[in-house]
Order: sequence, then C-alpha cells, then structure tokens
Amino acid sequence: MLINMDIEVEVRSFVTEQEYMKLIEFMQKTAEFVKDDYQITYYFSGEKDLRVQKSNFYSKIWFKEGQIHDKYRKEIEIKIPKEDFEKLVNLFKTLGFNTEIEWYRKRLEYKWNNVKVTVNDTKGYGYIVELEKMSDDKNKEIVYEELTKKLKELNIKETPSQIFKDKFEFYKKNWRSLI
Repeated sequence: MLINMDIEVEVRSFVTEQEYMKLIEFMQKTAEFVKDDYQITYYFSGEKDLRVQKSNFYSKIWFKEGQIHDKYRKEIEIKIPKEDFEKLVNLFKTLGFNTEIEWYRKRLEYKWNNVKVTVNDTKGYGYIVELEKMSDDKNKEIVYEELTKKLKELNIKETPSQIFKDKFEFYKKNWRSLI
C-alpha cells in the first residue's frame, strides 16, 4: 500500500537576531548542513495560497491548501529550472493573478535528529526558525507533537499562529516599504 506523504507539518517561531546567531552556531556543531539558499517568492492574489519561487537551485510553482500558518497543510510543488522564474511570473499574470506579496529570504537548512530545520532571515519580516517534516494525514498530529518537543529542546518557545497571522497581514499591507 502506498502512503501519501503530502502533508507538511511545521512548527515555527520568531527569534531575535541573537537567538538566530546562536541557532546557526548550534546547528553547525550538531546537525548536518544541507544548504545555504536565497529565495525570492511571489504570493499571488486569490482565495488559494499559490506562489512561485526562485531559489539558488531551481524555480517552482507552490500550492498549499488551508490557511497560511496552519500547523499542517497539504502541499504541491512543481520544480523547474531557476532560469524560468520570469516565465512563471508572466504565466500567472497573464492568467489574471496579481502579485500580492514579494518575499526575500536568506535560508540556512539543516537536518537535525531526522527533522528539517530552517533558520531564516526574511527582509522586512524577521528571523524565523522552522522545524518541518512531511507526513500522511493519519499521523500529522503525532508528527506535530514530535516537532514541538524538538523546538523545546532548542530552548525556543513556539510563536502562536495568531502572532504570525497578524505579522503576515501587516507585511502584506506594507511589504513595499519594508523591503
């Protein structure tokens, strides 16, 4: 039987610049370094969470079901060559989507105790740590609990989703002046 592991489970927190630096230092000592990335993401207008992103490695179309900052969401990604990013943007604009937000992020990714850990510096938004694992629908709560325990091991308190939602709404209204 094939198990569909298409649910992204995430625990995230805003951190201070000092905590950000300590996390990087800790991860460099205790985790497997995966990659150093710079990402440009365009969020498109509409009822659904549809984005395109260009990283140092590829471009992608990215769709997430549910609400932004939910604990777990079904995720679909289609990767293409990074050189085709502008074609993606033009395709969606031609289809009537408007760029609602532009997002510029430096991301360090590690694998720590079987968990994907990203340490992010997003221009105009802040420093964020994310712990992530893919799951099936049946086990998403178990995976979420595992990730919250791992965040506590890092001595970081999970930021409530309402704080993320409020900060995201502020960024959405002000991103042009924040970047």
